[in-house]
Amino acid sequence: MPPPIVPFILDVEASGFGSESYPIEIGVALEPGHRRSFLIEPAPDWTHWDPMAERVHRITRAVLERHGRPIDEVAGALNAELGGLTLYSDAWVVDKPWLTRLFHAARVPMAFSLSPLECLLPEAQMLLWDASKRQVAIDLAAERHRASHDAWIVQETYVRTRRAIGAAAGPIRPAR
Repeated sequence: MPPPIVPFILDVEASGFGSESYPIEIGVALEPGHRRSFLIEPAPDWTHWDPMAERVHRITRAVLERHGRPIDEVAGALNAELGGLTLYSDAWVVDKPWLTRLFHAARVPMAFSLSPLECLLPEAQMLLWDASKRQVAIDLAAERHRASHDAWIVQETYVRTRRAIGAAAGPIRPAR
């Protein structure tokens, strides 16, 4: 049996929490130490803005309008870097629709896959997850709730919980 991989993680920050919300930042954690983040300039018809969500991610709409990249540029950059890969999300039920909304607005097909992280976790690892994730956030000095940092926390939580369930899980190797 091959050794388990360190999964590539994708995280999305959004304008809100409901069906009218849209992605404002996408972050990925790839090989250890390699993280990327993309601020997204909202499409003209993306108008929903939830102040509660802004309090969580601390990204203002004005910042997006000044520093965000156009939707088609972000979709193209993600496809170029992630094409053919499978990434994982610990919030797949919301991250996948936001990612789909981005690619639909850019009018390009997504060249990579996004799957629920739970697909990789045996029960023993899931039982350790929440407490381990809290400790990882402390250890990594998670002062910001931003997409690439959140992806890194999830990836590191995976590594630590995988190690904690013991040698039966086998050694951990990078995904590529």
